[in-house]
Amino acid sequence: MRSISILGATGSIGASTLDLVRRNRDQWRVVALTANGNAVALAELAREFGAQIAVCAEEAALPALRDALAGTSIEAAAGPQALVEAASRSADLTMAAIVGCAGLAPTMAAIEQGRTVALANKEALVSAGEVMLAAVKRCGTTLLPVDSEHNAIFQCLSGNSTDHVRWITLTASGGPFRDWTLEQLQTATPALAIKHPNWSMGAKISVDSASMMNKGLEFIEAYHLFPVGLERLRIIVHPQSIIHSMVEYHDGSTLAQLGPSDMRVPIASCLAWPQRMETPLSDKLDLAAIGELTFRAPDEIRFPATRLAREAAHAGGGVPAVLNAANEIAVAAFLAGGIGFTRIPALVEEVLGAYTPARPTHIEDVHAVDAEARRRAAALLELV
Repeated sequence: MRSISILGATGSIGASTLDLVRRNRDQWRVVALTANGNAVALAELAREFGAQIAVCAEEAALPALRDALAGTSIEAAAGPQALVEAASRSADLTMAAIVGCAGLAPTMAAIEQGRTVALANKEALVSAGEVMLAAVKRCGTTLLPVDSEHNAIFQCLSGNSTDHVRWITLTASGGPFRDWTLEQLQTATPALAIKHPNWSMGAKISVDSASMMNKGLEFIEAYHLFPVGLERLRIIVHPQSIIHSMVEYHDGSTLAQLGPSDMRVPIASCLAWPQRMETPLSDKLDLAAIGELTFRAPDEIRFPATRLAREAAHAGGGVPAVLNAANEIAVAAFLAGGIGFTRIPALVEEVLGAYTPARPTHIEDVHAVDAEARRRAAALLELV
């Protein structure tokens, strides 16, 4: 039996992870489960899986969490420091699935345990890639990528050297607005942006997919995870989301990982690594039924986010953290109805143009860059 902690247990990645654990209860012992503020849902999961501790990020949720866990031996805690302490508990595998830069400190705490971390929080690696990978190396941690694209690359690289790689190609669905004109994009609403045509995801990541910022963040993430150089990374739009990414080698061979649009596939790859496990998918891959797979180059006029991410990756240092922080503020404003859809990348570009921080060397430096970028983005939105 292996032990597992799930940071972000009530989100989509957490739910998919727990679905697989639920089907293999004899193989897993749950240590810690965390959530943002949904104390009732978190307590239900903690009771079901017999977790040692349940933690809400929002301190105000602690009374409700304690009430919901009354009569059990499960510890209840709340607040940012409690998240870090939960992530620091020894577990064979930690699923790091807290959305946004809020997951950075808990993810780093899990890494510092020197065990295995399945990384679903792309913003943490984008904002603190150099610092995080230095910690991975120092602590001897195994880092497994959960994102379907990076997990696909991980699988395609298995048994091969990155020295033999010619290209790594990240595929992008293009999101719900991939065929919209610039004029149409100006009328896009939050309700339409969160309706992804292929994947079931949370609101923030769905908006990032619609703007192509999600793929830009994944580009930076791939740069850190797979050391082939920025010049060997590229993005292609693949509307069917069947090929999740590809690796082309110097001998002309291209390996691609195919599968249904279900996050339980890459999650299962991480849970079972280096072996395989069965997944309870109702939709098996049926290429004859799909009929055809299509591809197109990304349009950086309509969707400039990938250009901004590539430029941030080239700049390095703290610039990717600025990109991520400004984007989080812009997406939140869009979801709240405060700005239009096309204003998201425009705001990010304005912040990037006005703020070039020093290179972070510690996690505290990353938090400082993140805070300053958020302050500047908020000021541009006239929120402060």
